[in-house]
Amino acid sequence: MKNLSHLLLSLTLIISANYSQNQDHTKLDINCKTCHACEVPTKGDPCLLACPRFSMTREYPSSEEITNVIIMDKLTDKYTPVVFSHKLHAQMSEMTGGCLGCHHYNTLGPILSCNACHSEERHRENIRVPDLKAAYHQKCLSCHRQWSRQTECVSCHIKKDESENFSLTKIESELKTKSHPPVKVPGKIVYQTDYKKGNLVTFYHNDHTKTFNLDCVNCHINENCIRCHDAEKTGDGNNGFYDLPIKISLPKEEQHNKCFNCHENDKCSHCHSGKEKKSFNHKDKTGWALSKYHQNLSCLKCHRTKTDYSGIKQSCNSCHFDWNIESFEHKITGLILDETHLEIDCEDCHTGRDFSIKPVCKNCHDDKSFPKDLPGKRLKKTNQPNQD
Repeated sequence: MKNLSHLLLSLTLIISANYSQNQDHTKLDINCKTCHACEVPTKGDPCLLACPRFSMTREYPSSEEITNVIIMDKLTDKYTPVVFSHKLHAQMSEMTGGCLGCHHYNTLGPILSCNACHSEERHRENIRVPDLKAAYHQKCLSCHRQWSRQTECVSCHIKKDESENFSLTKIESELKTKSHPPVKVPGKIVYQTDYKKGNLVTFYHNDHTKTFNLDCVNCHINENCIRCHDAEKTGDGNNGFYDLPIKISLPKEEQHNKCFNCHENDKCSHCHSGKEKKSFNHKDKTGWALSKYHQNLSCLKCHRTKTDYSGIKQSCNSCHFDWNIESFEHKITGLILDETHLEIDCEDCHTGRDFSIKPVCKNCHDDKSFPKDLPGKRLKKTNQPNQD
């Protein structure tokens, strides 16, 4: 992984260096299959692969571990330095793209500052990469334009000739104590639609985040503050606009986009109904009731991915094919095997390696049967290991 990260970073630097010299990347010594899936990419169909930088990016620290405030003082010809509330923005970004929203070209190496890639010089040879001033404003303006409905420079900047009362220390001190209020997570949302065969869609948020282990970004990517808040409105409680209810109405063309990431191949009736649906139940949805050993497991343990829950074989051996006397600790079943049974193979008692049915004794014994005759001793329930 580390070597691959270095290779990716090297490729990025090679391409960037050649761009700065106005060279075409097709002339570089890079295999086309690195970026293109098809044999002959065209302008109309470049068949681009997902950029590997997203899978190679480092794991960023949580918003509670980072620097609270950053002083942006690289461009201070007309204005005083900008005090950037790093922690507050990081907390808000957890709902959308996370740190990648700003740190968009970081690999597994150190976290790069903006001016590591964006030049402070306005006039430069490589105009493909925005200069530092443009990069700052591209990242900030889109949210701030929606948030405050204003784009005046003075909303973030203070002119030097008007900065008599400007105090970096005071502003830093105030921002260090601020945090984004806890996000009120909805339990259930019922959408009213005009679909005649089922006008109600019942969405259980906990099912998606806790049962299916989806991340916020899986659904809320590219959303910003205005998705939930409007600075021109106020709430009824003590937190102002933070008390406003979550907006659940979407333009018609967007109503299915987020859901189709997982539900594209499902029938309409999977979500639509004439009445509110119950939350997810494995038996009701799949016909397979989970046993006590499976009901507390993460879905990923069996289904491997967060978004593809296609049917899997229900036979125990389809997942537990590698269980044997050396790899499996039998006492987690609540039964400690005695010395006689400790060394025999699983299939001697579990016919066809089907661990869901009662084990048999007749393969070795004519006069014994389970559970009348135990191959060991049972553990007390309080002593049984946790299956998680």
